[in-house]
Amino acid sequence: MELALFVLVSLGLIIVPGPNVIVIITTSVVHGRSRGLQTVAGTSAAMIIQLMVAALGTAWFVMAISEGLRWLKWLGVAYLLYLGFRHLKASLQRVAATPPTALGSFNRGFWVSLTNPKTILFFGAFLPQFVSPGQSYLAQVAVLSSLFWVMAVTLDSLYALLSSKIASKLKSLPDSRATGLFSGGLYLGAGAALATVGQD
Repeated sequence: MELALFVLVSLGLIIVPGPNVIVIITTSVVHGRSRGLQTVAGTSAAMIIQLMVAALGTAWFVMAISEGLRWLKWLGVAYLLYLGFRHLKASLQRVAATPPTALGSFNRGFWVSLTNPKTILFFGAFLPQFVSPGQSYLAQVAVLSSLFWVMAVTLDSLYALLSSKIASKLKSLPDSRATGLFSGGLYLGAGAALATVGQD
């Protein structure tokens, strides 16, 4: 029962579009399936670091790390706003956006994910509730963290694959600026979403 509840709550957290998902969708729509999946690889790599900190750190350590990430978060917000305005400007000027390299797509996903403290904040309070005191703490943490990570990678990859199908429809519209305007708006939305993290 507890494992089923963990899966349901985790799915709810992953499915709700946040900065990670928005960046994955935008990259997939503008630059295609491969670049979208490379962005997923970046967000997933950053998530491993965050899960390790949240799972293995003490409550004090997690709080100290999350406080330090609050200022780093604003670098992520600035980066997303920069991407958004750049895409909007290119669309309005009818200039094609420069396609990212594979490493560029990975780095975009990695840094946007790493500057989002939601995973650490969520797991710092959430994960211990599903750990039974009578069993190995590290073993349970490893299983739960791995399960969350696999679900996140799977769902994020589905977002990338489905979003890449939207690209062909957007590019077929009479207004060639549609893709750039769409992506610029999504990046600005991702920046706004990231800015609200930790404001409660």
